[in-house]
Amino acid sequence: MGAAFKKFCIRFCCCCCCVEDDEEEKRPLLSHDTLEYFDREAKRRRDQETNLWSEPGDPSHSERDDDRTLYNLLQTRAKTQRGSHGYRRLSIDIEAMRDMRREVRDKWKMILENLGFMAEAESLLTVSASASYDRMRNAAVARSLLQTLHTETSIFNSKEPPPERYLFILDRLIYLDAAEDFVAKARRFYPPKDDDDDEEENPSLINLPLLLSRINQNISGGEDDDEGETTGPED
Repeated sequence: MGAAFKKFCIRFCCCCCCVEDDEEEKRPLLSHDTLEYFDREAKRRRDQETNLWSEPGDPSHSERDDDRTLYNLLQTRAKTQRGSHGYRRLSIDIEAMRDMRREVRDKWKMILENLGFMAEAESLLTVSASASYDRMRNAAVARSLLQTLHTETSIFNSKEPPPERYLFILDRLIYLDAAEDFVAKARRFYPPKDDDDDEEENPSLINLPLLLSRINQNISGGEDDDEGETTGPED
């Protein structure tokens, strides 16, 4: 309804047409289902950014030992009384795993910025849960380079298989003709280390068997000093 006609209605006619127009203006532009979809997608993005899942396309987080351990820690903490000793200890273990993943990501970001991708580094490092191997342009070459980084550099903090999320990043770098330069920089900045060097420089490396043992203890019997406490939701 035009503004001039609306003024005419207000001055000479009943107000029904104006009320009808107001009701149309108050109707939401997006449906409830659409809003719920956007909310779910936002939560998935926050989840990826916070936990940096090694296998981003696995919604169950069970295909890799490290992802499964972190996921089980999060699930166990969600069932533990907030503020209890058990809750605090689980939070420490969760943050330790997240810190290890952030450290690897920071190494990649530093090399990308050194290669000149100052403005693009964050976008290049973002891997969503919808990442698909079918959409990769150079999957075989990317996997070969990922293995090279794993065996010939110390850019990863573990002897376990490298996180699959970096396969997608390497595929992007191959498309940008920057993958070989990235590997060369990684060899220079993060040369391989001996096992003794890893233990001296990283005395707090994640011990997955120990974390799994703690999870089983919480599931089977809970904390001895927290008996009788009720469970509460996760932060």
